[in-house]
Amino acid sequence: MAINVDTVYKTVLLILNKEQRGYMTPPEFNRIATQVQLDIFEQYFEDLNQQLRVPQADVDYADRQMAIDEKISIFKTTGNATLNTTIANNPYWDLPTADIYGTQIVYNQLTPLTIGQASFYKLGTVTYQPTVGLPTELQRLPRNEFYNIQKSNLTASTLGFPTYLYENNKLFIRPTTIAADTVSVDFLRKPLNIQWAFTLGPGNSYIFNSAAGGGSVNFELSSTEQTSVILKVLLYAGIVIRDPQIVQAASQQIQQEEINQKS
Repeated sequence: MAINVDTVYKTVLLILNKEQRGYMTPPEFNRIATQVQLDIFEQYFEDLNQQLRVPQADVDYADRQMAIDEKISIFKTTGNATLNTTIANNPYWDLPTADIYGTQIVYNQLTPLTIGQASFYKLGTVTYQPTVGLPTELQRLPRNEFYNIQKSNLTASTLGFPTYLYENNKLFIRPTTIAADTVSVDFLRKPLNIQWAFTLGPGNSYIFNSAAGGGSVNFELSSTEQTSVILKVLLYAGIVIRDPQIVQAASQQIQQEEINQKS
């Protein structure tokens, strides 16, 4: 379950007010919250690498690894690669421009993201669907091996044993007889940018836009990360809260107020 962006922002404002530490505008919050979510996302992979170095005899090893995998799985997705024949005698496949859920995928990390866009993070499994039979996974090879094995009919890639080279966000696939619209790519994307969307009310006050299609974007992290998210947002704002119970109490107060408003 995702973390509600409105709950986080209101909790942050409540704590800032109680601590008499100023105010955070929605644009400021959106920038900080987006960075916080990205930090936590990156930490998942550091935690996973550290976990893989732990002796597997540890009785809690499997549970800890599964917990991390579940958090990462939110960002696992898939899409269709597109055949590109602009390079003579060396066709390649462009990685998906969108995943199966409609999220637009951006590969240039310097490109500012808009709503509905996410940055590509890591390539996963590449498969192709033959006309008859089950999908076949392609084997990834380093450049030298990829091109060298194609020089002999004895070692060249076949439809039964297809291979690919991954360079510059392109897939060079052999054999070249693999048809268009048959290659799919599993990959990890980064989280969507956070957006506490708003309209201006009386006195230029900020009014949260919770309507579907209104532009607000929740955190995609597990709900278990909510306290951590709030603490990190405050930390970026220059506020260090050493007692998580303060955050939890403030969050519960906000949620109760929302329930009261709905009733």
